[in-house]
This record gives sequence, structure tokens and C-alpha cells, in this order.
Amino acid sequence: MPELAKLMEDAGSVAVFTGAGVSTLCGIPDFRGPQGIYKHVDPDRIFGLDQFRRDPGYYYENARDFIYTFQDRQPGLVHTVCAELESTGLIRGVITQNIDMLHQRAGSRNVIELHGSPEMHTCLKCGRQTAFTVVAPIVKAGELPRCDACGEVVKPDITFFGEMLPDGALEGAFALAASVDLMLVLGSSLVVQPAASVPLVTLETGGRLAIVNLGATPLDSHATGCWDDLETEFLALARHFGLDPEK
Repeated sequence: MPELAKLMEDAGSVAVFTGAGVSTLCGIPDFRGPQGIYKHVDPDRIFGLDQFRRDPGYYYENARDFIYTFQDRQPGLVHTVCAELESTGLIRGVITQNIDMLHQRAGSRNVIELHGSPEMHTCLKCGRQTAFTVVAPIVKAGELPRCDACGEVVKPDITFFGEMLPDGALEGAFALAASVDLMLVLGSSLVVQPAASVPLVTLETGGRLAIVNLGATPLDSHATGCWDDLETEFLALARHFGLDPEK
């Protein structure tokens, strides 16, 4: 039996915490890696709330070929296996730092998006919301998406610098982390706070930690097991649990 599968079966209840490494397998670049988004754009300009208010065009111009192509990406192996194991009851939920909506598209039902989501865009003036499916074609055409009610440029419901996390997201993540026997950290370097504090809650409440990430994390020394190849480990999990990650 693969060691990771044994840890999960012995635990009985598992939560999953995912970062950008899960989605790079789907061709989505990360933010801080060697080829990450922040190598090409100023993070404070593209995701700064004050900057967005002054010049929303900078965000939309630089996010067009990144965020507004998410609908062209397909959930990967990790997304699919997590969704299938949630359907069996082994995984209780997914806590994600990602904003690409791929966990939901793979079939996961209990997903806590710590950094928000572009699924909806909100007008900062009147509060009217517009769906990603409406906004994306406008952005890809090189235009600014505007509120149907008042004409102001709408902002994605992604947590920008200077904004609070979505209401209840961190509290929900802490509650889930405290309720399980094993927290499985996937593709996260665990350096972005306060999200990186979530796996600590599982440890503090007597649970275990398993980490699969390319590169060391600050919590490696506290983990029961660490691996560095997501694809290899999840192919082994799929085989062990009799799952079809291609379906």
C-alpha cells in the first residue's frame, strides 16, 4: 500500500489544503515561482486595491491571458482524485489558496476559497454582481467589463492586497482543519499568511500533517510524511482507491 494512502486510511477523516502547485499541473502558472506571474507584472499593481480603483485597466490587461482563460483549462489529476475521495466521505473538504475554480469543476462540493474567486465580479460603487462567464469574453476582447446598473468597472471577487479575506473563509478553514485526523497539504509552500496557519490547527488539535510539495515548507519537520511529486503520489492514490482520474 502506498504510504500516503495508508496515512489517509488510518486517519479516517481528511481535509485537503491546496496551493498553486496543484494547478501548475494543468498549465496554470503560479505567482511566485521561477516562471510565475510576478516575474512579469508588479504584484502591487495587478492586485492592489488602491491601484485597481485608480486604474482597473492595468489589472484587466495583465490578467486577460491568465485569469480570463481559466475556463479553457481542465481540472487535473489532483482535483479529480480529491473530488472522488470527497464523494466517498474520506475527504471532508478542500481548503484552497487558488482562484481558478478547478476544484468545483472537478466535482468537489465543500470548497473553501481563502483568497476568493473570480466566479463573480462586483461593482465597487453599487454592489451589483456579474458572472465570470459574462465578464471573460469582454476582457478577452480587450474591453473593460462594466456594471449594467451604473457603468462603473467591476472588480473580481478575488482578495486583493488591502482587502479582508472572504467573510467566514478563514473561520471555516480553521473549523474544518480542527475536525479532521489528517491535513493533506498539496502544492503549497506554506509561506502566505494567514492561509499558511490553517494546517497548524490540525496539529494543535491532535491531528497529523502530510505534505506533497515540490520544495521545502516551514512545516516539513512537523509532518508525518513529506513527498515532492504530486503526479506520482496521486496516480498511486488513484490506483489504490480504484479511481478513474480520467473520467
